[in-house]
Amino acid sequence: MAELGLNEHHQNEVINYMRFARSKRGLRLKTVDSCFQDLKESRLVEETFTIDEVSEVLNGLQAVVHSEVESELINTAYTNVLLLRQLFAQAEKWYLKLQTDISELENRELLEQVAEFEKAEITSSNKKPIIDITKPKLAPLNEGGTAELLNKEISRLQEENEKLKSRLKTIEIQATNALDEKSKLEKALRDLQLDRGNQKDFIKTQDLSNLENTVAALKSEFQKTLNDKTENQKSLEENLATAKHDLLRVQEQLRMAEKELEKKFQQTGAYRNMKEILTKKNDQIKDLRKRLAQYEPED
Repeated sequence: MAELGLNEHHQNEVINYMRFARSKRGLRLKTVDSCFQDLKESRLVEETFTIDEVSEVLNGLQAVVHSEVESELINTAYTNVLLLRQLFAQAEKWYLKLQTDISELENRELLEQVAEFEKAEITSSNKKPIIDITKPKLAPLNEGGTAELLNKEISRLQEENEKLKSRLKTIEIQATNALDEKSKLEKALRDLQLDRGNQKDFIKTQDLSNLENTVAALKSEFQKTLNDKTENQKSLEENLATAKHDLLRVQEQLRMAEKELEKKFQQTGAYRNMKEILTKKNDQIKDLRKRLAQYEPED
């Protein structure tokens, strides 16, 4: 049996279509034969005809045969379109795009191969016993099966893509909020450091003012003592020296107090909490930047 280079299933489909086309062709040929038979029975009743009568008969026959052949050709073209529509619809369910080569339809070698295939199929079918077999119908395109699974997978991927887009947008918003919060914390830290500096300047100014007042008082007392030229001049000089030592000691205490204030400030809960928050925010920003880099499209 001649082959068309198709698998068994598709070859059986071709055989079914050729049987359908052969039956339609047989019906049309019978119609053409009936046209000639009707003409014989209705018009060829006389023994002799004139040229005009023969021309009229032939023109009428030509019109009838032309109409029948044209109708058959049109119907065959429409039938082929419907067949192609079924194939294309099935292919589109798989997101495939089929292509046809119209020039191959006039390939004499292929046409002869199809003719031999049809002859072989007719011979084979005549030898086989006639069995009433219910022909399978074309599977509905909108029901289950692999096409439905494919559609579900596509829907799932599209849904997952939308979720990823939403997640990326959320991460971008979180990153923006984290940057804003970091800016606010840095500003708060600068304000706090400024307040601490103002506080230190205030304490230092107050202590210096007290020391200056003390020195001024001692100088006044020393001057008074000198003016009085009392015997306590030596004692006053000693007091002045003591006062100078006290001034140096107080200045040293002031430096120690500044260092202690700096140390106490760094140990306060607010300072530690703010430093810890800034550290965490910096870590979050680094993590968010890494995660954003994973979702950025490559060039």
